[in-house]
Amino acid sequence: MKRPKRLFTKNTGLCEVERRRIGADACPVPEGQVERLVLRGEALKPANQQERLSEFRGWVIGFVDGEGCFSIGFVRQGDRAGRKGYRTGYQVSHDFVVTQGASSVECLHELREFFGAGKVYVNRRSDNHREHLHRYSVCRRQDLLERIIPFFQQYPLRTAKRFDFAKFAYCVELMAGNHHKTREGLAEIAEIVTTMNRRKPRHELIRILRGHTPDIRDIG
Repeated sequence: MKRPKRLFTKNTGLCEVERRRIGADACPVPEGQVERLVLRGEALKPANQQERLSEFRGWVIGFVDGEGCFSIGFVRQGDRAGRKGYRTGYQVSHDFVVTQGASSVECLHELREFFGAGKVYVNRRSDNHREHLHRYSVCRRQDLLERIIPFFQQYPLRTAKRFDFAKFAYCVELMAGNHHKTREGLAEIAEIVTTMNRRKPRHELIRILRGHTPDIRDIG
């Protein structure tokens, strides 16, 4: 299994080499992705098209910097009656999410149209919040590898969230190579996830996967 290039250190979780804006090693954005939303069928002059494209890309980067999240999740899936569990005992998921209140949900639909992938869901609230929460989600691996990851590699985020993105992209590429189906590969992913999004450490899960203890309890 071919391993992706790691762009951050194991101990600090910081990028060793930040990709430069539209760097030589950046993955290309799928053809027509940007134009799909920005031009909206308008007959614009080439100079105006480029200006609109640049402005909209900047909006996407800023919006995701503020409201987006790149996450990797673990769900215990051991053997059950009549059902074979996962080889490692855990299912691993990946998700790119941007959230907004109901009053700004149109922004999420613009993102969906822009990337040409994912769906917009509503989380209905029954508490004292004034509006429901909507989220734009892209979890299909092919969409992440062909649309989401290439875009943010070519047009990097500006805040510290770019570090979470680099780790997220690396984990998705590990999963694309089926490394998450081995205990060692899953442990590596779990170690990376502990440095993302201010997540609580998963030391017990990592110890189990590294073979320090035979205890395979459901720890979330």
